[in-house]
Parts: sequence; C-alpha cells; structure tokens
Amino acid sequence: MRPIVDPRQGDVEDDASSTKRRTLISLAGSLLAEISLPKLIAAWAILIVLPALLLGAGPLLASIWFSSVSSKAAEIFTGLLAPVLLAILIAIGWFGGKPLWRLIEANFWSLNALAVQPAYALSREALRQLAERFLPADVDQRTRDIARAVSAAVSGLLICGVSVWMIALAWPNTRWTGSLADLSSPSSLAHIALHNSIVIVAAYLAIAGLVWGLADTLMPQPRDLPRYAQAPATGPIWRVAHLSDIHVVGERYGFRIEGGRSGPKGNERLKQTLAKLDAEHRERPLDIILITGDITDAGRSPEWAEFIEALSPYPHLAALTVILPGNHDLNVVDRANPARLDLPTSPKRRLREIRALSTMASLQGKRVHVVDDTTGKLGATLEEFLAPHAEKIIEFSDRGTVRLAWDLAGLWPEAFPMVLPPEKEDGIGVILLDSTAETHFSFTNALGLVTQEQTRAIEKVTAQFPNARWILALHHHMIEYPKAAKAISERVGTALVNGTWFVRRMQQLSDKAVVMHGHRHIDWIGMCGGLVIVSAPSPVMDVTNDRDTYFYIHNLGIDAKGKLALFEPERIDLQAENDLSAATATPN
Repeated sequence: MRPIVDPRQGDVEDDASSTKRRTLISLAGSLLAEISLPKLIAAWAILIVLPALLLGAGPLLASIWFSSVSSKAAEIFTGLLAPVLLAILIAIGWFGGKPLWRLIEANFWSLNALAVQPAYALSREALRQLAERFLPADVDQRTRDIARAVSAAVSGLLICGVSVWMIALAWPNTRWTGSLADLSSPSSLAHIALHNSIVIVAAYLAIAGLVWGLADTLMPQPRDLPRYAQAPATGPIWRVAHLSDIHVVGERYGFRIEGGRSGPKGNERLKQTLAKLDAEHRERPLDIILITGDITDAGRSPEWAEFIEALSPYPHLAALTVILPGNHDLNVVDRANPARLDLPTSPKRRLREIRALSTMASLQGKRVHVVDDTTGKLGATLEEFLAPHAEKIIEFSDRGTVRLAWDLAGLWPEAFPMVLPPEKEDGIGVILLDSTAETHFSFTNALGLVTQEQTRAIEKVTAQFPNARWILALHHHMIEYPKAAKAISERVGTALVNGTWFVRRMQQLSDKAVVMHGHRHIDWIGMCGGLVIVSAPSPVMDVTNDRDTYFYIHNLGIDAKGKLALFEPERIDLQAENDLSAATATPN
C-alpha cells in the first residue's frame, strides 16, 4: 500500500503545539482562538482578582476593625472573644501549619514566576545579547563575567524604575484607612482595594528587582568547566549514565509536543538508547542510571505504560535506574492544545502526580527513601511510605473526585526529596528533587521551583552522611548558560524561579556534590560558585529519526584533595534511523 499521504510521517496537526515548527506568534494566535473564556475568567478570578482584592482591602479592613474594637478593648480582654481567637489561631497552626506554609511559599514564588522572573530574565538576557554583539569573539572570561554582572545590575534597576512608575500612577487612587461606611459601597471598596494591591505588588517588585539584580551581580558568574579532573590511580570511580527529557509518547507513530515533525516519531530512539546502555553495562558495569525528568511527553497513562514496557526487557538496568519528575510529566493539561487550562480546583494535576508516584514506586520504591519530617533523617522507603495510602490511590485513579484529590494532597510534597543512600558510608548517593512549579495552563507548564522544605532536607541528609558524596538531581536548570546565542529566544529559558538562591544554599556542598539536570535539552558542563553543574542533552528531542543523537556516561571519583571530582565523560552516540535495526534488538 502506498497512500498519497503516509500517516506514519504525520501531518500539520502533529505540529499544533510545536515550538520547532511554529513561531511563538503563531502559537499565540492559536491560544486566542482556542482558549476557553469562561475557564480563563474563573481562573483569573481565583488566582489573581480575589487575592488582589484581599491584599488591597487588607489595610482598610484592618483599620476598620481596629477603630471599631478599640473602644471595646476592655470587653475583648475580659470577655470570651480573646480566648476564642487564640484557640482559632492555635488550631490553624496545629492542623494546617505545614500545608499552610507550603501554600504561602508556593504563592510567593508564583508571584515571582508571574511578575518578576520573566521581566527580569528577559531584560537581563536582552542586555547580555546586546553586549555580546560588541564584545570581541576572543574576549577573556573575566571581561565576559563583568559584562554579565553589569547586565544583571542594570536589569534590576530597570525593574525597580518601572515599578516605581506604576506606584506613582496608582497612588492617587489608594487609601489605607477606612471606616464602617466603606462597607456600604462594595464597588468603591473594590476600586480602592485594586489600586492598593497594585501599589503593594509594585513595591515588592521594586525591592525584588533590586535584590535579584544585586544577587546576580555579586555572585560568581557561571563558567564552562575549565578542565576535567585527572582520574587517580586508586580509589573508586562511579559510572553514572545521565539521561533526560526522553519524552515517551503513547503511540507507535506519535510525535512530541515541542518537536512535532521536527522530532522523532514513536519510541524507537528510546529503545535504541536502552540497548546502548545494556551493551555498555555488559562491557563495564554502570553504578547509576539517572533520568532527570520529562520521562513522558504529557504525563498520560499510555506514556508511562510505554516507558515501563521499554525498560522491562532490561531488569538489570531497571535495578540501577532512578527517575524524577519534569514539567511535562505533571503540568501539561492537554498535549494537543496549548490553550487548554484547568481550574485550580481541578483534580487532574493530582492524577498526573499519582501516575508519576506509582511508576516511581514500581521502579525505585524499594531503594529510595523519603525524609522523616520530624527527625530530618532518612525515613521509610517510597514503597513503605505509599503503602498506607494504596487503597485511596487506587480509588482516586478510578474516580478522580475532588474530595479524594484533597485527601491525597500531602503525598506529593512529602515524598520529596527522595534519597538513594550511598551503599557505603564513603560511597555516593543521589538526592532526587521535584523542581516543578504547579501551573494549570499548558502554555506555561515549564516553570521551576525548589521549595525551602526540600532544601532543608538536603542539608539534613548530607549532614547525616558526612563522608558520602552526592548527586543532586533535579529537572530544571538553575542558571542561564554562559553561551553566546544567535537569538534572544535561545537565551531566555524557564529556569528555576529561585535558582540563584538555590545555588547559594548548595555552595556549602561544592566539595562533596555535583548537580545534574535536564530541561533545556542542551549539553553543558560548567561551574557556578564552586558548584559543578551538568546539563544532559536529550537523546530523543530536537532532531528527526535520520539524525544522530547522543548521551553521556559520567565518571565521578575523589580527587587528590578529597573532593568529589568529575572526570572526562564518555559520549555514547546513537545512530540515525538507517542503522536502528541492529541497535534495537531485544536482548536474550
């Protein structure tokens, strides 16, 4: 059969959400045409308008309350109101302390992700792009670092200046004290509250812009790794295969969201990767196989099933493999429609979390541990941690109700970081982080965040094993790479919203840890603040089946100074489609 249009090669519909085949302007047009206005209005009301009204009305309501109760202070302190209020505060702190803190932290960084980080990153990288046009090609590293630092400082000042201008525009319509009469006119109160919130948020932006700019200016600038360490004659060398962004699809001839027909179809390239890993492991045993997120293309059940199916012929590789989630595993609402959004009340995101947790438990559940919240030490294995919730997980997967989603809300944040402990006290372990920031919109699915809770857990776990070495594994990149770029679109990525903060916190581990991540599909090895950072290329993204791809096996060991060192890695090439038949053969 020779059809006029070969369905195995796809068509224009496979490029609906592809940033490789369509321009951002074209995708934006699709968003406007396809987006659900009722859902958008409801989401804006829940996520932006209501919080803005509450924020802006806060000073007014506080002043009204203070003025109304000040005359009755004696009654308050001698009556029942004070004990009741105290009991309510204690109850909130006792029963909702940690979830409440998580909610506050998530919303704080969401504000940064929505307002500060995009504007700051765009300004900073645009200035760096402009500066590099005037720098000679052979300029020394110190001059490049100075140019990067100055661009960060100027960007912070620009954000501050624009914010002050917004404050000046909104200030005439603000009011910070009120009376009971204001409550009789809700529309007037809402008008004042919105302008108050603009001033409050803009004031925060002004301060945050200066802080971000100053922090980026003063911190050591990221640099390419100058050289690999020399492997010692004796001592352990750990071989770590680092994969990322394998984007498994659920169809034999399916295409990926970002690549469309500019990327490979189906999962043959993944099968080829596993066959190569099998051959390498048989020749020289691997110690760890690390996959840093975006295991699936959209977090759907068939995609996780295909991943399990591809790995099942290699149980000896599965026994070495640890995985962590990426934004595509959790945040893609609809792989075929970037305009699709979920309401914050929807249980669909929780369902994607449960799929990921279930797969992680089946693959590494007996080997990785969660961190005990009380002691800060390694607690139950992931399998043991999930066991008491198994029936409820199964029921939720079957029914998907909001009530069950609420009951399981704490599972995901409490499961991270997952820790693969070292086999010996001076061995190497892996700390698996969740760096995905919760979003409800496919087009903004790529935001990253590492919570304070996870960062504290890293510090406690590494202190528990003072002689061990560590791989800190996450999906998102923490910094923008110090690479010259042809277009600004190549520079501005969705890094961690709190990336520079995270780098500073991890600098204390620079002698005993390396960071490995994915997300950008770019091959880069460098340093920032003494911390070695390894970015994995994707073996299945950004090229069609007729092009070669590759991944790395990294060699880690202890150098002459007793530090964890990165020795020269081994590049494993994956041949183009013409040579796939032998490489993808199933092992005996």
